[in-house]
Amino acid sequence: MDTLLVMDPRTNPFAPGAGTPPPELAGREHLLEAASIAVDRLAGQLNSRGMVFYGLRGVGKTVLLQQMRLNASAAGYVTVPIEAPENRSLPSILLPALRATIIKNSTGAAAKAKFRDLLGVLASFAKAVKVKYDDVEVVLDVAPTLGIADSGDLESDLCSLFLELGKVAADQSTMVAIYIDELQFVSELELAALISALHQISQQRLPVTLFAAGLPQLLGQLGKAKSYAERLFDFQEIGSLDRPAAANALTIPAGQQAVEFDAPALEHILDETKCYPYFIQEWGQHAWQIAPTSPITLSDAKATTESAIAHLDSSFFRVRFDRLTPQEKRYMRAMAELGPGAHRSGDVAEVLSRSVQSLGPCRSSLIKKGMAYSASHGDIAFTVPLFEGFMKRTMDLVID
Repeated sequence: MDTLLVMDPRTNPFAPGAGTPPPELAGREHLLEAASIAVDRLAGQLNSRGMVFYGLRGVGKTVLLQQMRLNASAAGYVTVPIEAPENRSLPSILLPALRATIIKNSTGAAAKAKFRDLLGVLASFAKAVKVKYDDVEVVLDVAPTLGIADSGDLESDLCSLFLELGKVAADQSTMVAIYIDELQFVSELELAALISALHQISQQRLPVTLFAAGLPQLLGQLGKAKSYAERLFDFQEIGSLDRPAAANALTIPAGQQAVEFDAPALEHILDETKCYPYFIQEWGQHAWQIAPTSPITLSDAKATTESAIAHLDSSFFRVRFDRLTPQEKRYMRAMAELGPGAHRSGDVAEVLSRSVQSLGPCRSSLIKKGMAYSASHGDIAFTVPLFEGFMKRTMDLVID
């Protein structure tokens, strides 16, 4: 076989992207199996906890959540995919997703009647919450069901809605799994309502559950919203892959195209990417483009690092940098000066020759935007791996 043809970009298996499934979902098999067991137990009327995944950007949380949903759908269960954007209310993202799901599953005369009744409850909920949340724009062509999910109190109404959803699912001998990505953008009040509704569902052994993903601050947000959240969900921190799994993420897709990595080249890429799934895909894609033949050598891998970093600087990192105010950029540049990992807010303030109090609003804004998180009280860290290197390459340290 002509190795030059093997390295054709048309056959490049690596796929870096936001939530784009990698060709080899390595190192997450145990989590996929845990999710499969959870939905099967719930469908079998056995108690099962929902799952919450938290971690930095680029660790594959979205991909993992998507694969779990696809697996549940393939098993015949009802799934509700949702992404929580910034500055949107929970009702505004939940209502359209539930409406689409209910309509999709209204097949057969008996099921159609049950789900039609559920649409009436959803209409009541939509009408009630629209008074408080102006961003709710769902139109339902059914009459509201009076007296259910229409009090105007989000926590009470969401509980009523989920209870009716659970009853219909149980009647149809199925289960409903709701998948919410970027859950950290949901407000504390709305998180409390969501947790309360799921708690009541669990107490009544109804087959509705939640799988969610978010940045590291999500763990604290859920605990603050409801103290019993830690007993309601199985919390899983998602981090970088171990080296064998990271190696598989590179070598298995390449091997399927008869392309190999020299051992030194593979070790170099694992070192540079710190085994983060997104970066593995970036380095894999660039290595394929740069190497003229197989096997990919250490020289190819070093050239790959230069190319991949330049591409990340102009896209993955840049798009996040451009969302920052000048003050936020200075704050993050000061964080970068301290190196990777978490740092005390006081140390960041010292780099900038400012008081911690004066920088408090800037720090809070960065956390709200999802650019930083506080692992423990008084600490601050980047939510994007390798971002400290980008900040140093992009701007000089500015001290007011």
